Amino acid sequence: MKFKIVGVGEVLWDLLPEGRQLGGAPANFACHAASLGAESCVISRVGSDEPGRELVGRLEKLGVSTVCIERDPVAPTGTVSVRVAPDGQPDFIIHENVAWDNIAGEAAGMQAVKGAHAVCFGTLAQRGEISRRSIRALPGAAPAESLRIFDVNLRQQFFSRDLIVESLALANVLKINETELPVLAGMFKLSDDERAQVLELAKRFNLRMVALTRGGRGSLLYSQGRWSEHPGMKVDVVDTVGAGDSFTAALALGVLNGWPLDEINARASQVAAFVCTQRGATPVLPERLRAPFVAILAWQMSDTWKRYEDR
Repeated sequence: MKFKIVGVGEVLWDLLPEGRQLGGAPANFACHAASLGAESCVISRVGSDEPGRELVGRLEKLGVSTVCIERDPVAPTGTVSVRVAPDGQPDFIIHENVAWDNIAGEAAGMQAVKGAHAVCFGTLAQRGEISRRSIRALPGAAPAESLRIFDVNLRQQFFSRDLIVESLALANVLKINETELPVLAGMFKLSDDERAQVLELAKRFNLRMVALTRGGRGSLLYSQGRWSEHPGMKVDVVDTVGAGDSFTAALALGVLNGWPLDEINARASQVAAFVCTQRGATPVLPERLRAPFVAILAWQMSDTWKRYEDR
């Protein structure tokens, strides 16, 4: 028995200086969840072109189901031009009018969400009306017990206050980073203190958990009156593309496994730190990082989920 994890939104090629790599936050999330032992899939859309076929093949090679990836007869497969700064931080140019702007929300995707233990979505794929409408319909179809993770993932001009409010209303978990939190703090007139901002977001939007990643300053988790702070890990950073998505995947599986908050934070930080030492968003995770997740996914399911699976 495995946890069923769904990433909803953009899937694309990151055009890095050394070549193209699989990208898109929901796809990265699903890939890392699969590497950590989950049964994962992506709900997205690619073009009826060679890049689209190659992208689907790459996902399958990484153990991610592609049955929920739609094919667009007109729009091309999405691409993002990525420039990596000397400190490893990426700068993105996200090309528009691509296949994932037209996610239709086909029956296979709805069926996957109805059986999911965790669903992760963000803002970027909601930039167009067609995909926005489809993505809004999906988290609400997940079981009441599931994690509905909103990874804010602010990119360029592709977000608004209304979009964030409506997305938070669909979620019970918020994943945010150190550059995104000040944006939300300004939008919602939050306190100046970082912890107070996290707490206010959790209370205002009735969130089960808020996860704040802070780059070299580590990460902060809040869940129902409990806090966990991790100082981060010193590594030789190659690039940080996909690190936040790997953190989110490990976080989701840690929560589903019922781990203590500090353990979730530590293991998610270890996974993300390793990704920072590699090129691209979805490097193969070493066995030492995978083992704690994979070893227990086969049996450590709560009574709630056992009842759910038996239905």
